[in-house]
Amino acid sequence: MNIASFLTNTAARVPDKTAIRFKGTAITFRELNAKVDAMAHGLSKVGLKPGDACILMTTDSPNWPIVYYALAKVGAVVVPVNPIYKQRELEHSFRDSGAKAFVGHSGYLAEAIPAMDKIPEIKIRIAEGKNPPKGFTPLEDLFLKDAGEYPIYPTKPDDAWVIMYTSGTTGMPKGAVLTHFNLMKDAEVVAVVRHTEPDDVVFSVLPLFHCYGQTHSMNISIYLGLTILMFDKFNVEEVFKAIEEEKSSILFLVPTMVNRLVELATTRPPKRSGVRFCISGGASLPVEILHRFEKLFNATIYESYGLTECSPTCVENPFSQKPRPGSIGLPIPPFKARLVDDDDRDVPQGEVGELLISGPAVMKEYLHQPEATEKTLKGGWLHTGDLARMDEDGFIYIVDRKKDLIIRGGYNVYPREIEEVLYTLEDIVEAAVFGMPHQDLGEEVSAAVVLRKGSKLTAEEIKQYVKDRVAAYKYPRVVKIMDELPKTSTGKILKRGIKTE
Repeated sequence: MNIASFLTNTAARVPDKTAIRFKGTAITFRELNAKVDAMAHGLSKVGLKPGDACILMTTDSPNWPIVYYALAKVGAVVVPVNPIYKQRELEHSFRDSGAKAFVGHSGYLAEAIPAMDKIPEIKIRIAEGKNPPKGFTPLEDLFLKDAGEYPIYPTKPDDAWVIMYTSGTTGMPKGAVLTHFNLMKDAEVVAVVRHTEPDDVVFSVLPLFHCYGQTHSMNISIYLGLTILMFDKFNVEEVFKAIEEEKSSILFLVPTMVNRLVELATTRPPKRSGVRFCISGGASLPVEILHRFEKLFNATIYESYGLTECSPTCVENPFSQKPRPGSIGLPIPPFKARLVDDDDRDVPQGEVGELLISGPAVMKEYLHQPEATEKTLKGGWLHTGDLARMDEDGFIYIVDRKKDLIIRGGYNVYPREIEEVLYTLEDIVEAAVFGMPHQDLGEEVSAAVVLRKGSKLTAEEIKQYVKDRVAAYKYPRVVKIMDELPKTSTGKILKRGIKTE
């Protein structure tokens, strides 16, 4: 039970098929597997052992999956890290993970080096790119090309494979421990329910340090033998051009990316669209944006749901029927879902409750945090912290994050509902609704929006528009018009960043 078997099996099955295309270069599955073997020999030679944790902090390129699968073959544990993190954030994940090795891009070491200097356990330091600093081994030197096949380490299903640090809303991020079994089963069960074709090209625009990109853009593609068109970052013009050029493409996106493609296509419709289908996940997709995308690109969006602690995907609109706009779909077999109240009692159909998930991809634990693990995995169910309702057919609709719920004068206001109204205003490109402290009411409903270029829409007009469409206690009394909304590295709107501005 080692995820590297995805690559070795596919390389044996379709050795000459292109595995990755990147900036004009192409690598077949045979070549990719050979590079992984060469890298595994190199990592072993510099002292990496089975069970050792290794930081992977490099930018998206073919080297990312090469190092990833090489670490799996060695039997090590990978700790993917965002390259733009600052020293304080890096020091936490480096120390907490117990890392013994580091692989990072030489252009992003200014914050990493002082963090590592405080952690003497990280003795193996490897840098990708030109002119690596003193004390770092160049990544290129680790490709031991004449060493031959590297035998896959026989990891057990419950062995840790990935330690993924979640961007918690409070405190320092927690390390979600995902096993080989978790990541492999999630890729396998999700692949089964989607209708892919051998000639499909998967656009890899999500950062691979994030679980969504790792599972969908990379692991599922490697498992199925699909060609990955890899981008080093999301550039709307480049992705738009590729949509026009590729005959049959699959897109995995977050709502911000969907929105940017819609904005570009609104002013410059695509000459043709090769999109067969799009999966949107990572955050709720406004229904208005979903409809615009489907019309402009002549392709269906299937909303999906997951979280790092679930490797990540567990609920999705099924391909066997028409998606339900606004719904994240049904649990993917064999995953199960429940909606419960604060005492973990099931709520009646149609009522709002916290979404709980069980299934094969649920994490093993939070590293070094037994109390947080017990609280999150209470009763054998993953407590997601998301509020949702379920219709008569079992389709799930996310209402909001439990922690984002606004309680205004004793009334519950779900930001997602108000955001959906805001997005029906054509001049609004992005919107975020959140609660701000209020002396009398406890919280006041507030909104931040980005307007389409040239719009003359005012804050008062926006307030009135929403007021006309929702109950009086729900509409935002405060509307802030901004040039842009702060976002996480994966494109999610960062509401706490708006509150502090």
